[in-house]
Amino acid sequence: MSEKRRPRINLIKRIRKFRGKKPDFVRQESWRYKRLETSWRKPKGIDSKMRLKRKGYHTSPNVGYGSPKDIRSLHPSGFSEILVYKPEELSGLNPEVQAVRIAHTVGGRKKAEIMKIAEKMGLTVINPPKKLTLKAEVEKKEEPLQSLLKGE
Repeated sequence: MSEKRRPRINLIKRIRKFRGKKPDFVRQESWRYKRLETSWRKPKGIDSKMRLKRKGYHTSPNVGYGSPKDIRSLHPSGFSEILVYKPEELSGLNPEVQAVRIAHTVGGRKKAEIMKIAEKMGLTVINPPKKLTLKAEVEKKEEPLQSLLKGE
């Protein structure tokens, strides 16, 4: 294993260790009423047992639950994410430290172009497109047909 990859592997281990320790912070009384979502809302009632941090009630987010600075903004893979809208934005990125996330507003043709450039540069794409562009699909379908025609 190369020396360049070792620090990232240690970083991934730290990310998993710290992110797994946090409890699930749930909305007050969400376990009691179906109409309430579990997503966190701060308890504000004057008689709220959860706000008073009474024993037996769910925990609330506090300063102590924060993760260390060096892993705070990282993707679970250990890369720092860079949001990309255009192929030109790929220039100057470091493939050992940074990974690319293609913005959801980018169309199919531009996604294919970004993917091609990212592969050449050796960049990791966090959300690769599931479908190729129409031109690329047509070219892939034509290749087997042409080889069959030549064989006859």
